[in-house]
Amino acid sequence: MKLIIAAIKPFKLEEVREALTAVGVRGMMVTEIKGFGSQSGHTEIYRGAEYAVNFVPKVRLEIGVSDAMADQVVDAISKAARTDKIGDGKIFVLELAHALRVRTGETDDDAL
Repeated sequence: MKLIIAAIKPFKLEEVREALTAVGVRGMMVTEIKGFGSQSGHTEIYRGAEYAVNFVPKVRLEIGVSDAMADQVVDAISKAARTDKIGDGKIFVLELAHALRVRTGETDDDAL
């Protein structure tokens, strides 16, 4: 099993969710986060004063999938989240040692 963690632009969330549903993903966790990378933030003017915005809003997705689905899920996220502009995000794929569905007690692939 794999745990896929993706940080994407917030306005791309619904498009990514639709793409993941189309490839068979049945659930994911979503968290609003802030971060910086190549974008390195930017400056804004508020009430006449300029200030630095060092962290940019992003959305973090966490998706547990079978090994066989991992590449397909990464591809779906990558295509749906892409704007071809700086700050499109990152995708990480980690080994998932164990999963358990609390309601039924199902484990590992059955719990996904």
